[in-house]
Amino acid sequence: MLYYLLYELVFKQYGAGGESYVFKGLNVIQYVTFRTAWATITALLISLLFGGKVIRKLESLKYGQEIREEGPESHQEKKGTPTMGGVLIIGSVIASTLLWSRLDSIYLWLALGATTLFAVIGFADDYVKVAKKRNLGLTGKQKLLGQILIAVGIWAALWFVANYPWNLSIPFLKATANSNPVTSVSWIGPWIYLGFIVFVLLGSSNAVNLTDGLDGLAISVTFIAMSALTGLTYVASDARWAKYLDITHKPEAAELTVFCGAMVGASLGFLWYNAPKAEVFMGDVGSLAIGGALGTVAILTKQEFMLPFVGGVFIIEALSVMIQVTSFKLTGKRVFKMSPIHHHFELSGWKESKVVFRFVIVAILFALLSLSTLKLR
Repeated sequence: MLYYLLYELVFKQYGAGGESYVFKGLNVIQYVTFRTAWATITALLISLLFGGKVIRKLESLKYGQEIREEGPESHQEKKGTPTMGGVLIIGSVIASTLLWSRLDSIYLWLALGATTLFAVIGFADDYVKVAKKRNLGLTGKQKLLGQILIAVGIWAALWFVANYPWNLSIPFLKATANSNPVTSVSWIGPWIYLGFIVFVLLGSSNAVNLTDGLDGLAISVTFIAMSALTGLTYVASDARWAKYLDITHKPEAAELTVFCGAMVGASLGFLWYNAPKAEVFMGDVGSLAIGGALGTVAILTKQEFMLPFVGGVFIIEALSVMIQVTSFKLTGKRVFKMSPIHHHFELSGWKESKVVFRFVIVAILFALLSLSTLKLR
């Protein structure tokens, strides 16, 4: 919105000729890096300014978190803490993105739409929990159906509107054409890619959801993962960097950098209130939306195979649940004391804050690894 007001309208009319140094300075609005930085700052400020009001409103509505009995005993004192704080994250992201991005990007609208729809599923799940005063909200089948429908909707939009290339961009591997290295890609067609999109979106959204179990854990890892994804998105959208680093160039994804920056700022702002001892929980409305945003941006920028690096902690949390369930069904024995794995470490004697800080360190290592792969290609 500000791009059209300050650059298209004011700068081009009063500053392009250099008559006014004040208006000439608005030239920076055209650069996606500048707008990404300010989208990050804006989302952070919105979160900080409205966080207290959102928490008080959730308290007045008695939207308190229900805690499952089989979890660590220390978690029982968290019962009644306001949940559904993810509305603050999503609201900050949407407002900041609309304010600082160019609105003519179909990829931007797909990311905003997918994030919002995943948030709607999470909101419904949270509402059932608080309305019926139970730890379980929507059934697994209900959430799964909603997530699949969103994935199919994104696939349809990419096919009919966005002219999307149905190929996989695989890091570390190169094909050769006339003895010259070229980006390793494999065309698999839209129908097979539909299954791939469903897998990526369901995996990312549910992985973040499983990670959201300790004060500050999921949002801290989100901040780190989104920071790395912001960098990956920018280089994928810039022709010079994409050519130099040998990655699939996606110029349509430029405005997604602004969206990712807004997610970084909103995550940092929410962490202010979610840090131990948490004043508010994000709930499924936040975790499902964040996971959906991660997966959607990865798909749009052809960075799907980078998600295990960008969000390594999320993957570990999801795998721990899968391993636990599979082991119990096949052998009747549990591999971990409790899953997701952050509860295993709690029951092993680690304090909650120690688990969070150590997982954050691991998340930073994964983020650095994901960025290092750019040069290894």
